[in-house]
Parts: sequence; C-alpha cells; structure tokens
Amino acid sequence: MRRITLWALSTITTLVLLFSYHTSTSSAGALAAPIVAQAGAASNGSGSSSGSGSSGSSSGSGSGSSSGSSSSGSSGSSSGSGSSSSTKTYNGDSVMTRWGVVQVQISVAGGKVTSANVLQVPSDNPRDQEINSYAVPILNQEVVSAQSANIDMVSGATVTSDGYLQSLQSAFDKAGL
Repeated sequence: MRRITLWALSTITTLVLLFSYHTSTSSAGALAAPIVAQAGAASNGSGSSSGSGSSGSSSGSGSGSSSGSSSSGSSGSSSGSGSSSSTKTYNGDSVMTRWGVVQVQISVAGGKVTSANVLQVPSDNPRDQEINSYAVPILNQEVVSAQSANIDMVSGATVTSDGYLQSLQSAFDKAGL
C-alpha cells in the first residue's frame, strides 16, 4: 500500500511540474519585431538582396545547399555614394542551416568593413526569433570590430552562428578582403 501511495504522489507531482513549465511560445509577440526591423533595413539598402529578411526560409533558393544557392541575389557589389571613398555592399551566399536560411551582407569603404547586416535568418518560430534577436547584433558588432570573418560564435546560437560565419566568409571573399 505504501508503494502505491508513493507512486501515485510522485506521478501527480511530475504531472504538475510538467504542466506548469512555461515554453518559449508564451512571449512570441514581443520578440518578432527586432529581427524583422533589422532584416528589413538591411534589404532596403541593397538592390541585390534575394528577398525579405522576415521570410527567412521562403526565399527562392532556400532549399539548395550553400554552394548552390549563391546565384540568387548574391551578385557581389553595388555602388554607394559618388564620393572618393565609396561604400560597396557585398552579399554572402545564402547558407541553408537545419533551422533555415542565413545570409549576411557587409558594407566596405576604403578597404574596411563599415557594417554587417543579415539579409535572412531563421524566423519561423518564436524560439528562432528569440535566439536571433540577441545573437545577430553580437555577430554584426564582432565583424566590424574584427575586420575579418574570424569571429567567435555566439553561445546558444550555434546553428545560426555557423551559417552566419559561412555566409560572412563568402561575402569577404567577394569583397577581396
């Protein structure tokens, strides 16, 4: 009788703990805005992006591999202002990760990287949006600080960081840096 009582109480306790656990879907509305705004601003600055940043994996060639999808919108560079140190933008290859497509764009002026932006990141679910809302700004800042594609990955965003680094390296290769 004691074993049955102990078993029943432990089962009830486990069920209570399981159903009281809060998942990442409870705060979906607050996390969607930062990535959409950032990706939208990045795609407006360049005439050669392959799609909207808010529709991460629904772009034209999202189902290909990283080498096969480079032909859709990552054409290389576009000129900025007509001054002596013109800014050029270079789009990296679209890299398919297991959570979606990642594509990076860098702006180069005078042989130095002035900014890095994402054109596409996985954003199909609230967890992707949460991870990318803190990881992408860190990665972008690291690129400008390091002036190379040799940057650290962001802990907790390994898949996105890996895709970011692959796309970033292809952008640096196109820029000749």
